[in-house]
This record gives sequence, C-alpha cells and structure tokens, in this order.
Amino acid sequence: MAEGVNRSTTHRSSIFVITNKGSRNSWQVNNAGIGGAVVDADAFKAQIIDAPAAGAQMKWNEIVTDTYELAIECLQTNYYGAKIMIEAFIPLLQLSDSPRIVNVSSSMGKLKNISNEWAKGVLSDAEGLTEERIDEVLNEFLKDFKEGAIQAKCWPAFFAAYTLSKASMNAYTRILARKYPSFCINCVCPGYVRTDINHNTGILTVEEGAACPVKLALLPDGGPSGGFFVRDEASSFE
Repeated sequence: MAEGVNRSTTHRSSIFVITNKGSRNSWQVNNAGIGGAVVDADAFKAQIIDAPAAGAQMKWNEIVTDTYELAIECLQTNYYGAKIMIEAFIPLLQLSDSPRIVNVSSSMGKLKNISNEWAKGVLSDAEGLTEERIDEVLNEFLKDFKEGAIQAKCWPAFFAAYTLSKASMNAYTRILARKYPSFCINCVCPGYVRTDINHNTGILTVEEGAACPVKLALLPDGGPSGGFFVRDEASSFE
C-alpha cells in the first residue's frame, strides 16, 4: 500500500486513490473496526477487574448503550467498508500468483451469539449464502432497531451492531472463498488485544494480536481458505 494514502474504509474516493497508486499486491488485511455503542469507560474497566474475581458476569446494561445512529456507522465501517476495500483490491490481487485476504473478525461474530433464529439460519447456510442475503439480515436488523423492536425480535441485547457486523464479515469471507478458489481468504479473531476499542483492557499486545493475521496472510499455496481462526487455531463459525 502506498505510503501516506488515506485508508478510510467509508469513502469510495479514498479507495480509488489507493488502487491507482498501488502496485502488485499479494495480500490484503482488513482491520477497520468500531464498537458501535456508547461505553462507560470507567464502569467497563471496573467490571473487567471485579467481575472475574467475583465469579460474576459483566453487567452490560450498566456499561453499554446501543444507538441506531452508531449501529449504522458500525455496519458501514466494519462490514460494508471492508467489503468496499476488498472489491477495490480484487483486480490487483488477481495479478498475484499467491493472493491472500485476511478479514480481522471477532469471536463475538460466531453464530452462537446471533440470538435471532431467522438471521442465524441465513448466516449459517454456507451453500446458500449470498451478499444479498447478508444485506437482507442487516436491513431487517436496522428496521427492527429503528422501530424499537430489538428485544421483541430477539436481536443481541448489547453490542448488537458489532456482533452482526462481524457475523456478516464471517459470512462474506465464506462467499469470497467460494467465488475466488485460487485465493486464500480467511477471517480471524486475534484475541483480546489491548486497543482503544476495549479501552486498553486487553491482555494481548498489538504485536501479539497482529501475529495471527500476518500468519494467515503468509500462508503457503494450497493453504486453508474460507475458514475462521481464533488466534492461530482453526475454529468453527458456530
């Protein structure tokens, strides 16, 4: 990627600047992400410290506030923004003998965390997955959110947009792997890394978190594709 280029994932013009300045790329790692909710940082840090010691669950209702506006921003950044990046870079990656795409995801995007059974069914249908079906799930989620029906429709109670964005990215990874069989395309949860998104409460350094996506980006030819990894271990989408 060219030095000094604006790498915003939410503006198509930025993407075109990158592709026009780029050369032959052999791999792409998509790591843009926001939480999609208002978090009381002090309460969050306090519960991170106290809850494990007391053997208690996090009291998310005291920490997190989801809003419709942030939900839209989260989906646009975490899923649609990354999707725009991928679409922009595919022609360059096709010039390589060993193209790789790594989508940085989260274990929160596992299907077990999608409490709406219809959405879970759509996103778990590996053979029937399409981009349009993912859009259908996200549009239905936003419709229910706007109408105040999150609880009634059994969507995740907290960090709903973040969870849906990562589940959608996981599903899209499977679609891409099927569409481009000569690529190695995978998604990975790097673990609980110490970054701004978790108010620096993570247990892993940025360098430790980056090691896993880099490892997948450097897979040898014939390596796995269409998979989900937690750190450096293959895992299920479930």
